[in-house]
Amino acid sequence: MSSSARNSKKSQRFNLSRWLIDLTPSFFDRTLEKVGIKHFKWLILLLLVFSIPLIVTPLEIWQQAAIAVFLVLLGQIVLGAEEQESSTEVSQYYHLFMVWLSLVTTMRYLYYRLSYTLNFDGWINSIACLTLLGAELYAIFSLVLAYFQTLKIKERQPIDISVIPQEEWFNVDIYIPTYNEDVEIVRKTALAALACDYALGKKKVYVLDDGRPEKYKQDDPRYETFRARREKLQQMCEELGCVHMGRDNNDHAKAGNINTAFYKTDGDLVLILDCDHVPSRQFLQHTVGFFYDPKVSFVQTPHWFYNPDPFERNLLTDGKIPVGNELFYKVLQKGNDFWNAAFFCGSAAVIRKTHALEVGGIAVETVTEDCHTALRLHSKGYKSVYYDKIMVAGLAPDTFSAYVGQQVRWARGMAQILRIENPLFNSKLNLNFAQRICYLSATSHFLYGYPRLVYAIIPTLFLLFGINPIQGLGLETLAYALPHILLSLATNHIIYKHVRFSFWNEIFEFVMSFQAGWVTLLALFNPKMGTFNVTDKGINVTKRTFDWTSMRGLVIVTVLVISSLLAVPYWLLLRPEDSEAVLVNTLWSGFNLILLSAALLVGFEQPQIRTAHRLQRRLPVVISSDDQTIMGETINISETGALISLESWSNLPDEVQIEVMGDFTARAVVTARVVRVTPVNETETHLGVDFINVTRTQTDDLALVMYSDVKEWYSQKRENADKPIASLGFLASSITRSLRELKPTTTKKIRKQVNTTAQLYWDGNFFSGIATELGITGLRLELDSKKAISNDDRLLGKQDLEKMQNMKPLVGLLLSLKGENTPPTRFVAEINLVEEERGKVAIELIFPEKFSNRQSPKIKQLLRDHSTDIAA
Repeated sequence: MSSSARNSKKSQRFNLSRWLIDLTPSFFDRTLEKVGIKHFKWLILLLLVFSIPLIVTPLEIWQQAAIAVFLVLLGQIVLGAEEQESSTEVSQYYHLFMVWLSLVTTMRYLYYRLSYTLNFDGWINSIACLTLLGAELYAIFSLVLAYFQTLKIKERQPIDISVIPQEEWFNVDIYIPTYNEDVEIVRKTALAALACDYALGKKKVYVLDDGRPEKYKQDDPRYETFRARREKLQQMCEELGCVHMGRDNNDHAKAGNINTAFYKTDGDLVLILDCDHVPSRQFLQHTVGFFYDPKVSFVQTPHWFYNPDPFERNLLTDGKIPVGNELFYKVLQKGNDFWNAAFFCGSAAVIRKTHALEVGGIAVETVTEDCHTALRLHSKGYKSVYYDKIMVAGLAPDTFSAYVGQQVRWARGMAQILRIENPLFNSKLNLNFAQRICYLSATSHFLYGYPRLVYAIIPTLFLLFGINPIQGLGLETLAYALPHILLSLATNHIIYKHVRFSFWNEIFEFVMSFQAGWVTLLALFNPKMGTFNVTDKGINVTKRTFDWTSMRGLVIVTVLVISSLLAVPYWLLLRPEDSEAVLVNTLWSGFNLILLSAALLVGFEQPQIRTAHRLQRRLPVVISSDDQTIMGETINISETGALISLESWSNLPDEVQIEVMGDFTARAVVTARVVRVTPVNETETHLGVDFINVTRTQTDDLALVMYSDVKEWYSQKRENADKPIASLGFLASSITRSLRELKPTTTKKIRKQVNTTAQLYWDGNFFSGIATELGITGLRLELDSKKAISNDDRLLGKQDLEKMQNMKPLVGLLLSLKGENTPPTRFVAEINLVEEERGKVAIELIFPEKFSNRQSPKIKQLLRDHSTDIAA
């Protein structure tokens, strides 16, 4: 084929693509502009009428199969066009079209299910049939609600308050509620809150301490624990300059704590921060401007966690899979914001105090007091704002049990709101229809537990006991079901492709199915049941364990699924006429087994290799030793160390000074020990360092550089998009990743390369050699020979070397400048390792910690003196 013909074909394909991308949206633009918004509802009604024949028209199985293939291919074509589109407005058209197409195929499937497949043959089949149908109706109900919530995604830009005179700025109180959390966790948040940029005298920071020792008797060990903690917290507040505030009871937990503070502080606005939510310095600058609209009650920003949650850590996803809260904060909250129904989430939010007091303060009737408060504010006709910029860095639950406790509280609270407030039908709530739908979607979300279990158990019941909830289950049912499933996935892909990867949400639902199902059921029957539980943070997991308590129900389901798959050969041998139904249920159970296996691994706790969580931040650093200064950039950093990228490796000592610079003006200068050097390529070297002898001031400076002095957190934008097949493959490989042995990164002694004459004093004799490496912690000595200096008859024999290696004795050491007449410097060292090769003896020595105060200054001076005697 000629090149011109090939180009012609390419041009035709390109033109077809451009027609889909350009002409179709333009047609809708012109049409809707002529119709006008008042008649838009009639167009919607006409579309629904037009859709009815597509839903109810009966077809032969081969015809339905052909339609199924066509619809799936059409969906893929639209997805391909949407991914090429750079315009948000045009992408919205594709999304709306896919919503319509998905709903039509879903309703067609539902019509088919209700008309032809319900099996009421016997009471057991009838119960199974109604159970499965209920699960499917809930899934379709949730799908429709989610489509409505995300019809339009609202993107906000901050309002610049610098143009407003500072005397007209709002007074802001910053509340940090705390109960039993470690004071060091609270300190980081308080430091960053004090560092928030705002007008002088217009901001106050309050630590709301609910950890009352008085609630316990004095002979109770908890009394002394809480008393000591309160004293330490008060000292911290006095030192930093924030206000410590307590109360004489613990009524209504966090909500009651905040409500009490409302009446004791004078601010117009209140920034509420969980005690582990460290704010960036620009938080108030980016949020306060929205309140110059007097109808705005609160501004919510995303919650973000810098440590891996149990899903990330136990499945070893290495950040490749979006975490659970990204779906809510990156999509659903922005969809809610379009309908003026964004939720208050209890932290990382600024609230107008007068509006909050108008509805009785923070709601106390449910354990999700934040969402409940938002509902009441919206019912008053006030506005909410969701601003999608990560400006807090928090701690996710470290253990699976703590994670379950947090999710159970949310599940219980949402079910309580659903039961108490009935957002869809409650005439006392002054909500518009869109707000009612958004709240109904949120409060009914945690009912997913039982439907998810039903999907796992139903195919198992068929393969094990012959219980069949679907009449005529086979390829015909797949011809109706697959377009519904695949088109709903494709539609959601347009909105969720960067925040929810295929099949991972199903793992989350399996993991929480028993707990969420149980607590939501109890809350619907008795909404007053249950109390507010504080999520434990900052726990260090040191060994592998399996959370049998949380996972025992799921273990039973998994055993049943495996048993059902083992029964498949018997079906094929004894009932070949049911092969279609067996095939469908086998595929269904096999897919469930993959999800269940990954779900069980979430409860298999992986140990935390590091003592402090590393942040993937790129910060400029200056590394200084006595004779040189090197510029570099952090790859990751924590309070205890960092990994630094250098353009080239220089001959550094093992102890250096490092200045770390934030995104704005914050600086931290610390002493670091070099523990690892890794050449990456010809132009880059990675330097691993541990911070040592860190003072209180340095720790605070590091906290501000790492968590406060941030222009944009690295999780603000996720580059990777969902690829369903790759996502399923990565999920299936979870078992090999999770069960492999985790090993800490090996460290290597990094010392300055020197060429220094030395003498080793051993067993009453001196032996001469050359120190080739020297550092604060030790050195490497290569002996010139095995002969003693002053006694030719004394040789280092095999017994001497074995004694050195086994006993690791203290020895004397003399170090001096090679070729200089200056007297040698005396040291005491401990033999750590002895190597002998080809008659040459090399000895690794370490300087004992107990002599460091006396010897370290001499070692540093020696390193400075030897800066001109460095080996190339």
